[in-house]
Amino acid sequence: MALIMKNIDIRENGIAHLDNINLTFRRGGLYTILGRTLAGKTTLLRTIAGLQQPQKGTLMLHDSDFLQLPVWKRRVAMVYQQFINYPHLNVLANVAFPLRRAGMPRAGAHQRAREVLGKVGLADFEKRRPAALSGGQQQRVALARALVKRAEILLLDEPLVNLDYKLREQLREEFQNIFEGQDDAIVVYTTTEPAEAIQLGHEMIIMDEGAVIQQGEPLAVFNAPATIRCAEIINDPPMNIFYGAIENGDIQLQGGIRLKVPAHMAHLPRGSYHFGLRAADLRLGRMIGSRVELSEISGSQTILHLRGDIGAFILYEDGVYQHAIGETVQVDLNSERIYCFSVDGDLIAGPTAAEAYRR
Repeated sequence: MALIMKNIDIRENGIAHLDNINLTFRRGGLYTILGRTLAGKTTLLRTIAGLQQPQKGTLMLHDSDFLQLPVWKRRVAMVYQQFINYPHLNVLANVAFPLRRAGMPRAGAHQRAREVLGKVGLADFEKRRPAALSGGQQQRVALARALVKRAEILLLDEPLVNLDYKLREQLREEFQNIFEGQDDAIVVYTTTEPAEAIQLGHEMIIMDEGAVIQQGEPLAVFNAPATIRCAEIINDPPMNIFYGAIENGDIQLQGGIRLKVPAHMAHLPRGSYHFGLRAADLRLGRMIGSRVELSEISGSQTILHLRGDIGAFILYEDGVYQHAIGETVQVDLNSERIYCFSVDGDLIAGPTAAEAYRR
């Protein structure tokens, strides 16, 4: 079974919400769609669900026109950002609701609901009302209500976005195990979080301004972002981009900074380029004088927003440290991990996968 989107367009007032989308989703696959807010992710899911009609293109399932199938006949389940549960029903009744609505006898509906509640870790909560649950538990109820339908297509629209960081990490791992059991379904999961897209997906799709700008196996996309825009979206914080040139065997950046051309760029001719480095590939050292514009603590890392002669950039420092705004620090760049993009923003060269990937 495959769901095939061809040349799907949705435009309003001259703005492309979906721009010539061509995608194939296969049964048993878990597809993560990564993009910033307003990238078109939700519109794509709503189109699959039948809640939004494209002005152009085709959507085929089982070689039949899915666009002509009424919403109520589509075997599609959707989980939203918000915890959409029925406050007057307990957990068991919430999960069994779509089955009861479809006419399944109460005993059978409750039996299947209990099976799914066990799968999402809520077997002991079936008599509770949603108001008595944590945010993570409420989202599990919403997921269970979608899973109980045994739909052909499961759509999840940023389901963890309203949860705190630690809870997102926990549920991300649980979701990975849950989705691995959906061999008979197509699972499409949207997120703004690169780590989530990489961890969950069998295949990752990057969207920007309504268009698909790259897709492939998650680590392959991470290791070789096709464009500067892809590199910015797939890294959190966005990959640092510096303008410069290759001259006389050196990378020359603004402010007179020179780096030895690494082996993976040795074949490039002299000329102007954009160079990219992830925040984790910069270190406090002695190469470049920079001023601290902002210092943040994230878990066991310190994130420094810096400005120097090469421009504004971000650095990850392992450990928790205090840095005052306006403080001067020295920074080293790791040229072995540097990416090279054309002046138009297309990837030309990058480190090998082993060098590029870093947990």
